[in-house]
Amino acid sequence: MEITITWQLVLLCGLSLCVGWGIRGNFGHEYGAALPGALAAMAIVLLSGREDWWRYIHYFALFGAIGWSFGGSMSYMMVVGYSHSSHSRTVLYGFANLFVIGFLWASLGGAGTALPAFLSGIEQNGSTSSLSIFFLPICAVFIGWSLQAVIVDRILAPKRMQRHESPLYWYDTDWLAALVAIVAALIVIIIRGQIDMGTSLILYMGIGWFVAFLLLVNIFKLRMTPPRGDNWAGCVGMVVGVLVYCWQYKLSGVAYVTLMAGFTGGIAFSFGQLIKMLCIRTGLQTNWHSVMEQVQGLLFGIGLAVTFGYIINRAPTLETDPNIPRWIEIFTVFCVIIALTYLNYRKAVQTWVDTIESLPDRFFGLPVVGWFRHSRGWIGWFEVFYIALTIALIAILAVNLREPIPFISGSWLGKGQLLYLIFVWWIVIFNFERALVNFSPHRLVTEGVITLNAIICTVLVAIYPQTILKQTGSIFSFSDAIWKVLIWGIIVMVGTTFAFWGIKHALYGKEHAPGAALHIRFGEDSNAPKEKPKSGEPHP
Repeated sequence: MEITITWQLVLLCGLSLCVGWGIRGNFGHEYGAALPGALAAMAIVLLSGREDWWRYIHYFALFGAIGWSFGGSMSYMMVVGYSHSSHSRTVLYGFANLFVIGFLWASLGGAGTALPAFLSGIEQNGSTSSLSIFFLPICAVFIGWSLQAVIVDRILAPKRMQRHESPLYWYDTDWLAALVAIVAALIVIIIRGQIDMGTSLILYMGIGWFVAFLLLVNIFKLRMTPPRGDNWAGCVGMVVGVLVYCWQYKLSGVAYVTLMAGFTGGIAFSFGQLIKMLCIRTGLQTNWHSVMEQVQGLLFGIGLAVTFGYIINRAPTLETDPNIPRWIEIFTVFCVIIALTYLNYRKAVQTWVDTIESLPDRFFGLPVVGWFRHSRGWIGWFEVFYIALTIALIAILAVNLREPIPFISGSWLGKGQLLYLIFVWWIVIFNFERALVNFSPHRLVTEGVITLNAIICTVLVAIYPQTILKQTGSIFSFSDAIWKVLIWGIIVMVGTTFAFWGIKHALYGKEHAPGAALHIRFGEDSNAPKEKPKSGEPHP
């Protein structure tokens, strides 16, 4: 069976993740990381040659966004600093952990992106798509996280730089979010009267998060970057949980993508940092950190494209006319177009308020942006317009499901192209508007390159999906491939870590490389904090 990797797929997926990753760097955390996940998933579907995948492009986008979002919880800037260090063991430790973080980030992202491709079955009652059973648990988790954010804000009103003073602080991790997800899944289990594929995935990942966090951090005291957060340990547990889930439900293809995307992601994340250090060595001055991020995104995307190139004609054929409730179709598009963009761009509006002197916090009685939080004023002008957009989108989608609207293509390829183009230019333009109030020549490396890459992506999406050789699905066992990926992946991890460590010393010797503060993790000269941040002081 041939491996289907076209240059168009590699280029579009690479540039899509590059665009999204550059924008992610301006917004950060889980919501920011979801942007490149959605974009890359749509890129893969459009240039896969799989017409049955086109029907599910919005599901690929949502699951890809969720999968890539988890990695956004991990702290990594101190690890980047370790790789700049003058201390040899610290440099080796830095590159090793950059690989680990990249692996965890991309493995969860790959798993989320791949999941819709292997959910082709029909439930036992013969009337429900297996994909549909995930959406009640997903809604329950989303509602739980929303309530968590509102309640914590209302009762504790935590400040980000004093978050260590909160009674909920536990190694600066998202333990409460993991617990809320487990509780939400249990509620759905009670409602349904059984554990199914949707709820069990959440339980495996949530319980895996706690097992790994308690074991690695609390028992073995393995802290990657103290006093920064240790969500990396929870991500280890989620990856293990996904693999166990795949074993239980015989989803060997998802397990393969999880590992393959993970190891290619490890190379991407650590190599992107090495590229930055090579560029700094030239003596030229620009925003090299943004270069690092965009290179990481490009390599993440290339690795994901290569991974999916292997499974395109090895994944089962999906139902072309699935019995999916209309509310799920609308909810999925809403999450991608409205919810995901709002959660990121409310930060941009706050940047305007903080930067522009002539822009007041409130006018005509409403705050500029309220975040749906008590501490910020609940609903501001930004929320008013986003609510209007939500109503408009739902109305248009509802009407189109009953009677097709002319400007929305009747083909799923056309709908997929429209979704991709709306999403990519929405995030590119809003990212530019965020940066505009503080724009400088160095921003061309970020916003300028992002815009040029988005233009290339637009051409690729418009021209090439219909020219790609059509592919069909099949039944395939990935068991042997999984073991090969695991063995070779470990070899590559060790080899690249030592190689990058050696190149850093060849470039800078025993000197501290510019571009990051001096961090030393080990030895007598270690400056790694060993205690929890003190009350009244900002969190490092």
